[in-house]
Amino acid sequence: MHDTLRVSSNLNNNMGHTMIKKTLATLALAVTTSLTANVSQAFCWFNCNYTQTKYPVVLAPGVLGFDKLVGFVDYWYGIPNAMRDGGAKVYPTSASAFNSSEVHGEQLLSQVQNILAISGAQKVNLMGHSHGGFSVRYVADVIPTKVASLTMIHSPVKGVSGANIIMGIAPAGTVSGSIVASVGDAVSNFVTFLAGNSYKEDFMASMNSLTPQNAAVFNGKHAGGVPTTACGEGAYTANGIKNYSWSGTSSVTNILDPLDTFFGITGLVATSEANDGLVGQCSSHFGKVIRDNYPHNHGDAINQLFGVRGLFTPAPTDLYREHANRLKLAGL
Repeated sequence: MHDTLRVSSNLNNNMGHTMIKKTLATLALAVTTSLTANVSQAFCWFNCNYTQTKYPVVLAPGVLGFDKLVGFVDYWYGIPNAMRDGGAKVYPTSASAFNSSEVHGEQLLSQVQNILAISGAQKVNLMGHSHGGFSVRYVADVIPTKVASLTMIHSPVKGVSGANIIMGIAPAGTVSGSIVASVGDAVSNFVTFLAGNSYKEDFMASMNSLTPQNAAVFNGKHAGGVPTTACGEGAYTANGIKNYSWSGTSSVTNILDPLDTFFGITGLVATSEANDGLVGQCSSHFGKVIRDNYPHNHGDAINQLFGVRGLFTPAPTDLYREHANRLKLAGL
């Protein structure tokens, strides 16, 4: 009888210990799952509103023009989410892979108007990478009362000398011109197809827009923020819009990044000044120059390829977060 009671007691104790262990294990799993699920919010526990701008941020791409390729390859790799983690509302946009500055501008204008309607915001903060810098400036002049700020990111405000080389070896109306135009348009249409878009493509119109001569014509029409000296800053505020820019001067930053081979080559012919593989240091100046010599190339500016960058170089995502905070502190 006593043995039976002892066995029963031991069983009860074992069951109790087992239940306690299971409960503790469940709690541990719950805590671990919660921490894992919220790992991206860990920073936000201490700085939840760091990037919370007054107005939404709209990102305009440069050449290639996609927001996502085949549904998952982001143009702005990891950048929108990095900004959203601190409270910013961020809207990536799309455009033709290659076309003129004005066509890109009209494409962005339509999307900005939709974003304003959907978000209910009174204004937007426009940020353009590369040729996308021309797009945001175009929009700002069409609807200036709807734009709070303009930011040029590695944008060739004064054009790219390399575009002259292409136009020189492939002038309109020649056999070489027809071949280059056909190949360029084929690549453009393929990229647009992979992005799930249906924009009209015109490779030669894009190259023509980016020549220093035609960039100067564009700047004459959209002068706000454009420097009046060779390598100075532009107006910090124009038409009630705050103007900013930043860029880099390293064409090769990591040999493991396939894009660096391309930018290493183009950096030798794109311009004679220090450059990011495509855009010259002084050509990138617009409004308040935050910095013009980051150790980044043209791809690093958008955290490509897939976040690979030079050792000990600033994370591109941090630059965007810092700028969102800058806009926030400016009341934008």
